[in-house]
Order: sequence, then structure tokens, then C-alpha cells
Amino acid sequence: MATDHRHSGASTLLEERRLTRREIHGTGRRSPWRRRLAIGLVAVVALVGGGLAFASWRFNANITKIDVSSALGTDRPAAPTEAVNLLLIGSDTREGEGNDAIGKVTAEPGNHSDTNLLVHLSADRSWATVVSIPRDSMVPAPPECSPDAPREEWVVRQWNRNYTKGGPGCLIRTVEGNTGIFVDHYAVVDFRGFQTMVDALGGVEVCTPAAIDDRDSGLRLTPGRHTLEGEQALAYVRTRKSLGDGSDLGRIERQQAFLASVMQEATSSELLVQPNRLYAFLDAATKSLTTDPDFGVGTMRDLATSVRGIGLDAIEFVTVPTEPYPADLNRVQWKPAAEQIWTALREDKRPGEPETGPSPAPSGSATPLTVSPDEIAVRVVNATGVPGLAGQARRALTVQGFQGVTTSNEAVGPKGAVVEYSGEYAEAARTVAAAFPGARVKKASGLGSTVRVVLGTDAPDVVELPNRLGTEPLPEAVIKASPTPAESIPTRKATGDICS
Repeated sequence: MATDHRHSGASTLLEERRLTRREIHGTGRRSPWRRRLAIGLVAVVALVGGGLAFASWRFNANITKIDVSSALGTDRPAAPTEAVNLLLIGSDTREGEGNDAIGKVTAEPGNHSDTNLLVHLSADRSWATVVSIPRDSMVPAPPECSPDAPREEWVVRQWNRNYTKGGPGCLIRTVEGNTGIFVDHYAVVDFRGFQTMVDALGGVEVCTPAAIDDRDSGLRLTPGRHTLEGEQALAYVRTRKSLGDGSDLGRIERQQAFLASVMQEATSSELLVQPNRLYAFLDAATKSLTTDPDFGVGTMRDLATSVRGIGLDAIEFVTVPTEPYPADLNRVQWKPAAEQIWTALREDKRPGEPETGPSPAPSGSATPLTVSPDEIAVRVVNATGVPGLAGQARRALTVQGFQGVTTSNEAVGPKGAVVEYSGEYAEAARTVAAAFPGARVKKASGLGSTVRVVLGTDAPDVVELPNRLGTEPLPEAVIKASPTPAESIPTRKATGDICS
């Protein structure tokens, strides 16, 4: 993927360049059990545990690597300093040896991202969160997967169609644009790879509360626990219409329980201490992987070293909270509470973890503002869903001397206010940010001389600037950016009972 500006300090333009690899080194000695546990985590979460040095040349050669940096745009979110975000994609592709004989071809041709997992490894490597994104989510996405289209021009599209239209690059851009979370690496696994990995594990135990009789896959199971091998396991995690309400949300619950079972199996069995079995697993895993150029065995080994202290009790699964999509009740849209997950991960916190510490400090400083309001073009974007908020802000800016303030709306936005600028207009952005206490200022691309303000939930009212023009008082702020309603985010621990 793109050059990692955290390490290189190079230009943020995303050309055909590679990310600088993180040098992550663990310290101290650990018990053999802890080492096995860490390797097991990465074997599942990163899809290949590169913790062993032997045969790494073969495993690297197995992996298909595709650079998607040219599809990611130049307005990506700020990258975290030490935390790592991985996008893991389960593809239903029929391309490649063995995939064309698996499952029933759908009425919708093309490759789809039927499983979408955003994995966050905490900066201190003490916990990990795996977020399942429903494939039927209707979210804003770049038109025709354009890397240059500004957010206000994005169109609403079903989540898994992004992968169909533009592959991993389009999907990553959609993830980053809707969550504000920088994706460090991606990995795609196909049908064949999933089956061979399960077979290499010797099967995986599942638990179904109801009988399964799925005509499409031929899977038939009685209620209770079963150990499934590759083909059966694939049918189990893909079964949807013949179980419960037939929704993708029910399938996500089964997939999370399945992944928890895989982690438990990998860390409790002899797989990780028997070289022949581990080799078979890693060989199967890497043959089915497509990743960015820098997510090879070496980077995975570095991650394995850094997360070796994480126990299964510190790994949680969450699902983006959704509600029916009004225009098509067979689809879903994200609830406002989804922002709780994205905010937490941006701040390197567990979703649902209580907020601590003081509120963000105002963005203004003791340094005098150097650009007059009448020299600045401003666009105010209302991303709260509260009608009239951008117009109210426009009036409060106009009476202070800003000329030609424009407004627009977006479906999903940040918490609070974000002030964006391009090129040499940092000082102009500082003047605008002073009108929105606590606003975050960041550099973006494609804005020209315009400073863009995105108002999200809990955005502040406009305040009076020290270098304002005119004396007309600010209009009363009667419209408020409704705060995101606090909602409990259900989680599932990797140590949980697979029957629950």
C-alpha cells in the first residue's frame, strides 16, 4: 500500500510505492504456552502466523501481492502511531484452481466481499478488537471507485459491491472514508484457502442450536456440537437463508463463533508445536492469500512478536450496529451508534470502554490569527442528519466577515468538528478552527483555497473570533448537533462458549 508517512516523512501522494515496514520487537521471555497462544492469534487474525522462520521463503512465494495504493486517494485518515489496523476480506471468487467447484454461483456475477473484518491491534499490544461489517450495509462510497472524488460526491452503495467494482482498493477507500480509520494492511482469502486451512487444523468444532438442512450447499447437521472439516466448515459459515431469519447478521454471529473456535483449537491443540502440522497449515494459508506488497511473512512475523502477550480473553468480536435501510428493507444502514466503535478505535480504546480524561482542548492558541475572515472561502458540511445545522453555522460565520460560505450534507461524519485544508492554507484553516472550539485540523487534498468544516455529532456552536470583522452580534444557536445516543455495543470474547 502507500508509503507510511509516520516513518518516512515523505510526500503523502499515493503512487506505486510501498509502506515502510514497522519494526516491532517484543521483549522479555514468555512461557511456551504464551508463545503458542500468540502464534495462534496471528495464525487466525492475520490469516498466517509467520512466527516461525523456517520455510518463510516458500510462504512468501505462495502469497499473491497486489499494490492498490493508486486507488486509495490522497485524503486518507491520519495513520495511528503504534496501533495496527488490518482489513481481512473473505471473497466468494470462483477464479483460481478449486474455487470454481465450490458452492452455488449466485445470480450476481463477480467477486464479492462476503466477509469483512476490521482488526484493530492496540498500540500497547494488550488487546485486539475484530469488527464485523455486514455485507448488506448501504453506505456512501466513491462513485466508480474514483480515488479523487470528494466525500460530498460519494454515492450510497451496498458494501460488498465495492469489492466487486474495484477490488481491495475500493473497499479500503470506502472503509477509511466512512470510519476515519487508517487501514495499514489488507488480506483476502478465497473459498479454496478457507477449506484447506480448516483441513490442516484437523477440523473445527461448531455448535448449532437448531438443525441445518441447506439445499444449496447440501449441509445437514443435527442440533449440538459437530467437528467439521473443510468443505462442511465452508458451507457452515456461508449458510444464511436456511437458518433463522436468513439474514447476514445471523451468519455473522456464526462466523464469529467459528473464528473463536478456531482460535481455541489452534492454541489448545498440538498444531503449534508440531512442525509438520504447522507447515501444512501455513502452506495452505499462504497459497490462498492476496495481500498488499508489504504484508508478507516478515511483517506478519513482526506482528506475531509484538502480540505474543495477548490472551484469548483480550480478543473481542463486535458487529457494526445496523437498522433496516428505508429504501430497501432487505438491506441495512448503520445506526448512529456505529460511530461509537469508530471513535473508540481511532482513539485506541475498546468499543464500549468509558471515556476518561478531560474534554479536547479548544483548537485555538495564544498565537494571533494571521488570516482575516474575509480572505477565506469556507464550505460547511452537515454530517449529523440534523436539518439546518450547516445553515446556522454559515450565518454565524458570515456576520464575522467570511464571504460566500457554502453548505452541503453528508450521511456519515466524525464526532465533533473537523477543519480540513489543502496546500499552503494552514493559517486560513487555523482562523476557521478558532470559530469551532475543540475542532480538529487536518490536511486534505483537492480543496484548493477552500477550507472545509465537517460538523458531526457533538459539534460545537460557532463562537466569536478575536479577529472578526463587523459588530453585528452572532445569531442565537437554536439548532444543536445531537450527540450520538449511548448504546450498548454487544461483544463476544474469543474465550466464549461456542454454543452461546
